[in-house]
Amino acid sequence: MRVIVHLPGLLRSDADGAAHVPVEVDGPVALRGVLDALVARHPGLDRRIRDERGLLRRYVNVFVDEDECRTIGGLDAPVHDGADVRLLPSVAGG
Repeated sequence: MRVIVHLPGLLRSDADGAAHVPVEVDGPVALRGVLDALVARHPGLDRRIRDERGLLRRYVNVFVDEDECRTIGGLDAPVHDGADVRLLPSVAGG
């Protein structure tokens, strides 16, 4: 199963500058499995998107296709073959 993970500019430095990272996973999988496969290739991303307990950082929004993951199961949200996963850290400013 193949999923495309889209990274904003803030995270690309931890993924060798890639804006889109294809991730291969075996069989049906939840978002947690996609993120595990992503950080296996780009370990620097893990600390940026998950905390020390392995949970999504509160300021990171993750979309599976058009749905924000927290509304469809969080890290247990189902991800289908060909899905687009978008990582969007919140940006504060003033």
